[in-house]
Amino acid sequence: MASKKIAYDESAIQTLDALEHIRLRSGMYIGRLGDGSHPLDGIYVMLKEVLDNAIDEFIMGEGKIIEIDREGDEINVRDFGRGIPLGKLIDCVSRINTGGKYNDDVFQFSVGLNGVGTKAVNALSSSFEATSWRERRYRTARFERGVLQKDKKGRDADTPPGTLVRFTPDREIFDTFSWNEEFIENRLRYYAYLNAGLSLVYNGQRFHSSDGLADLLSHEIGDEPPLYQIIHSRQERLEFAFTHTHNYGETYFSFVNGQYTNDGGTHQAAFREGILKGVNEFANQSFSGDDVRDGIVGSVSIRVQDPVFDSQTKNKLGSTEVRGWIVPAVKEQLVLWLHKNPKAAELLIEKIKTNERIRKELASIKKDARERAKKVAIRIPKLTDCKFHYDQPRAKRREETTIFITEGNSAAGVMVQSRDVYTQAIFALRGKPLNCHGLKRDAIYKNEELYNLMKALGIEDDLEGLRYNRVVIATDADVDGMHIRNLLLTYFLRYFEDLVVKGHLYFLETPLFRVRNKKETRYCYSEAERDEALEAVRGAETTRFKGLGEISPHEFAPFISADMQISPVMIHNLGEVTQCLDFFMGRNTPDRKQFIIDNLATEVI
Repeated sequence: MASKKIAYDESAIQTLDALEHIRLRSGMYIGRLGDGSHPLDGIYVMLKEVLDNAIDEFIMGEGKIIEIDREGDEINVRDFGRGIPLGKLIDCVSRINTGGKYNDDVFQFSVGLNGVGTKAVNALSSSFEATSWRERRYRTARFERGVLQKDKKGRDADTPPGTLVRFTPDREIFDTFSWNEEFIENRLRYYAYLNAGLSLVYNGQRFHSSDGLADLLSHEIGDEPPLYQIIHSRQERLEFAFTHTHNYGETYFSFVNGQYTNDGGTHQAAFREGILKGVNEFANQSFSGDDVRDGIVGSVSIRVQDPVFDSQTKNKLGSTEVRGWIVPAVKEQLVLWLHKNPKAAELLIEKIKTNERIRKELASIKKDARERAKKVAIRIPKLTDCKFHYDQPRAKRREETTIFITEGNSAAGVMVQSRDVYTQAIFALRGKPLNCHGLKRDAIYKNEELYNLMKALGIEDDLEGLRYNRVVIATDADVDGMHIRNLLLTYFLRYFEDLVVKGHLYFLETPLFRVRNKKETRYCYSEAERDEALEAVRGAETTRFKGLGEISPHEFAPFISADMQISPVMIHNLGEVTQCLDFFMGRNTPDRKQFIIDNLATEVI
């Protein structure tokens, strides 16, 4: 049957004002909407946009305290900077491409250069209010969903200058959401590390740092001692810090004008190059980059005018000119530091030589593994691939690319029939994978399944080749499934820690129960949801799903659709990883048994 023909004439052409466009296409301005369960969800981007303006005042030498309060859904941010010029207050918070950050004399180093951030917050808030105090006067503008409701001004000689922004995310846009205190506190903690001397006070809790990025690395490493003291250098436009740990791979935290660039960029690449050149000049050697950087944990922060990012969400820096001054600056400061700290320098060179020896030992093992893989198949066994990939910058729907790691052929068969062939790949495990805890890197190349998984993801060398934005562990909701989940988590944390740190690893949440009658079907993810459904659905029968393979492809499709329930794997700090893996995956069986006994939950019938 032919679809109804839609007329394309003058009546089909629409013109939206800027704030209407933000509400209609919110993803263009704040990325994902989400529900507050992920630190990159829209509500935290809104908070960041408001905080960035307050931080810019501190960077310009105005105001050393920022006060943040939350009451229910509402967030208040008060800085003690210069205050928005009163005559332009309404324009600055409601008119796109309006602001003082186009003027390099007023804001030299700023993230919010597009004149969009606060306006997006205004448009996406059910209630938004901005108050500016300046030159003994004030002005308040209150909006609802971007529409001005109140404009009040007058004299106020007692209140210190600055700006107060109060906003409540609109539930018409975000539907259901809740603020996560841990995400907010972590963001504020990072702001303190990046702006040494600034105090951020959140609901009475104070965040402050004296040593900047050195404090950041100390927090991230936690109780796990580094191989040598943290190397730290702070200059006018560049600050960096790094050390080595016993872990594999490279882990970086990079920033531009205070913005966390989760995907790195040109400044991170220049930082890595500067470290390599500095070490080789100091040691008078020609060490390879892999040997110098394996096991490194580093952070770099730069301040530049007019930074070029890959998108409005500013996750990756694209400015190519920064390499010209970052590389020599890092090299010079590193060589100077190593000469001043000979004991630490000796430990660093010793670590590099150890990496070099291990790499050479691994070379033959890698060769054998690759030869075995060629004999088995041209393609990677057990991988059902998708069309688009994350390592293709121009690929359509690149951010949606996902690989599901599932157990057995039955579950994989269901998911293959249910998936989106353009963005969803399936990797089927053959039983339980190897427990990698305490094993060296050669274990990957000696174990066919772990090797194939690494090749499927494209992460043998680094994350630059990562083929999927989301790596989702999809196991059955039983004891064996939880065990496989822990074994895979150990594998990633042991050898590919940066994959987890960068927020690419997830768990798939699938329903435990189906409650249905002839008219209605409900899927329940917990016993509480099941009990609630049984009360609401009359004459219902209940099915307990024991494994993913028991669900039909048609029924399973919604569980891996755009609205699928996935939980991100998050790390508080890197030091906790080693402690957790030692306890849960190590050789301390009696301690684990006692822990289970002490924490066993029993139902009283």
